Amino acid sequence: MEYFVYIIYSQTLDRYYIGHYQNIEERIQRHNQGNGASYTKKAKDWELRYTEAFDTRAEANQRELSIKKKKSRKYIEWIIANNNHE
Repeated sequence: MEYFVYIIYSQTLDRYYIGHYQNIEERIQRHNQGNGASYTKKAKDWELRYTEAFDTRAEANQRELSIKKKKSRKYIEWIIANNNHE
């Protein structure tokens, strides 16, 4: 079963969120209903900006952490703009 790293964006908060999950549509819906991560509960307008598929959850988790480790909005926006799957 595939796992996806995803980046969502809230215009209300002007912030990005990075996560991983199997069913992206379901997960975004949960974020927008306030049932996602505590970070995303502050807004209900999360939109999908980027996805990347992986064969295992471990691979998806590793990629998620590598993006988060950069702690850079510019890096996230670069990934989105270039649809970059380093």
